[in-house]
Amino acid sequence: MRIAVLGALVGAGLVIAAMGPARYGGEALAQRADPYASATRTAELVALSATVGDKYQQITVIDPKLRVMSVYRVDLASGSVELRCVRNIHWDLQMDYYNGNGLSPQEIRLMLEPR
Repeated sequence: MRIAVLGALVGAGLVIAAMGPARYGGEALAQRADPYASATRTAELVALSATVGDKYQQITVIDPKLRVMSVYRVDLASGSVELRCVRNIHWDLQMDYYNGNGLSPQEIRLMLEPR
């Protein structure tokens, strides 16, 4: 009986250990690799945070429903928050190509269309 209980506890521990990194560890590793990977999504907003130099933290808040983004700068020493920019990105997202390098989407499409 003791061996069965011990086996069940070890099995449950292994399941929890296996799920833990997949659920939380992967997210933590992604945050270290990319400062913008620390996105927090709620029902209405997406928030991205990145440290800029030694003095500031930048927080970008995106409202996907309204297609608006705002950027805030937080002074790490004082904690003061400053709104730096607000932009409606609806029309930005309607463009196929802007200020990119290499072939444009139209040029690629022409290369791929049958002749």
